[in-house]
Amino acid sequence: MIARCLLAAFAVILTLAAPASAKTLEAVASFTILADVVHQVGGERVRVASLVGPNGDPHAYEPTPDDARRLKAADLVVVSGLGLEGWMDRLITASGYRGKIVVATTGIHTQSMQEDGKRITDPHAWNSALNGIVYVKNIVQALCAVDPDGATIYRANGERYIHELQELDIYTRQQIASVPPARRKVLTSHDALSYFGAAYGVTFLAPLGISTESEASAQGVAKLIRQIKAEQVKAYFFENSNDPRLVRQIANATGAEPGGSLYVEALSPPDGPAPTYAALFRYNVDALVAAMKKH
Repeated sequence: MIARCLLAAFAVILTLAAPASAKTLEAVASFTILADVVHQVGGERVRVASLVGPNGDPHAYEPTPDDARRLKAADLVVVSGLGLEGWMDRLITASGYRGKIVVATTGIHTQSMQEDGKRITDPHAWNSALNGIVYVKNIVQALCAVDPDGATIYRANGERYIHELQELDIYTRQQIASVPPARRKVLTSHDALSYFGAAYGVTFLAPLGISTESEASAQGVAKLIRQIKAEQVKAYFFENSNDPRLVRQIANATGAEPGGSLYVEALSPPDGPAPTYAALFRYNVDALVAAMKKH
């Protein structure tokens, strides 16, 4: 009995003497893909919230008062940049947030295109897996700066994740190479896949520009229909975060057949086919290759 009491007392002393567990870092990311990258690097040491939810459009998002409160309490805010989140600067100002802001696209070699007489930078850089690695490196650096005690964990997680994305890049190149070059053409909702196209040799045609908030003119749609017919584009895809009606109308006018949905700028819910960035990327590759081979 005495021995048991002594052991119990010793256990209590050990518990009291043990160091307190590390405080969970509170991070806020602008949209789901970015939030997942933060989660992959931060692991259990970081709790990350995404302002735009699954299947949400990061171009047209309308921030809420709850978003401002979430930012105010954050230790780190992560944005994609390159003009993707036109609403983010206003939200940060309104929230009174004064902490560190990391722009995940820092160092990206950007793509641009002509739109309404202007040269516009494409913000959808994550649609190249190698660009995803740049995001990872920037986030590792930011987390180490905000939480130096966790640096070893962040760097180890980052290295593991970078290796996964390198393997994903190799897989994508192999899969696209199995499609004859003449068939590597697809109709989508808006110009969000130029980085994918440049990296892996696929041509994407779309009625809307870089932002889903742009509007397609009747003249532009008619020109696109003629181009699709001339180039014999056979497959079209909806996007999980965008209105499908316009691309469906164009497909009906051209005879293009549906390939399904692409997860271009938002993850699916957890029980969907693209709950993480890596899963999203692989899902898109497999869907594109299956549709292009079919025709």
